[in-house]
Amino acid sequence: MENLQDYCAPGATYREAYYNVSDRVSLRLIHFAPPSGNKHPTIVFVPGWITLIASWQIVLREITREFPVIYIETREKISSKISGKVKYDVAAIGSDILQIISDFKLQTHRYLLFGSSLGATVLLDSCRQLRSEPLFVAVVGPNAEFRVPKWGIALIHVFYPGFYAALKPFVKWYLKNFRLNVTSDRAQYEKYCRALDAADPWKLRRAIIPFSKYKIWNFLHDIHYPVLIIGASKDKLHEPENLKKMVAILPNVTYIDLETNKGTHNAEMVAALHQYLTGLPNFHCDCPACTYYRSKNNEWDVYIY
Repeated sequence: MENLQDYCAPGATYREAYYNVSDRVSLRLIHFAPPSGNKHPTIVFVPGWITLIASWQIVLREITREFPVIYIETREKISSKISGKVKYDVAAIGSDILQIISDFKLQTHRYLLFGSSLGATVLLDSCRQLRSEPLFVAVVGPNAEFRVPKWGIALIHVFYPGFYAALKPFVKWYLKNFRLNVTSDRAQYEKYCRALDAADPWKLRRAIIPFSKYKIWNFLHDIHYPVLIIGASKDKLHEPENLKKMVAILPNVTYIDLETNKGTHNAEMVAALHQYLTGLPNFHCDCPACTYYRSKNNEWDVYIY
């Protein structure tokens, strides 16, 4: 088990607990508190499919300097505690997030949503049902759809999770040779290998089929919150062309390109997030960090595409 203090900025603290979102599903939540108190909006942080928190260590150490963070490990992850039969589709995962936001009584414009990959898709899909408005929704490489080859669907139907260890090398080979740009970002491949090694094959099997049928296109025009899409043009797995299509549909969107998956998981991404926040008309903070980033808002043309 990781030492969560290693994910905190100097002086920041954390609390870890399991939270019951229903009588059958309990999720691991980690609440990070910055050393400067709670003057900044809370970040509801939803990582990607089977993502390990280690993938976000650099970002968490940076972001917890200023922001409270509720880090949610969603139901498809090995950490979730499941009783009986439950669904693992986008809607079910989204309902968990909505429940947490409601139960924690996060107030309008006092929080923002941040998600990556599957987590980003879940936030875009579910935010239309929020009762309190976030300042904005920030998403890293959201999946407009989840492409699973036909042979993969056939394999999942006959796959027995007990044989997962034998299947993993093939999945890693497929990702390396057909879905990832290992030349420009080998760290992404290594990160996904670690996630696959730690995944729960029973939950994976139940999630893949509903994910393979999902498409977000019909929902995007209903999202009227400000949306910041953080893309990586060299990350083939998250289909940069689809991100451009999403940008064309969303009513209130800004897109920045950090080129690689590694770029979206480091301090540069946190700086872009903070800079975007300070440019919003309904956010006001005169702390040194916000004052600095507000002074940089005229440099957005470096990032925006």
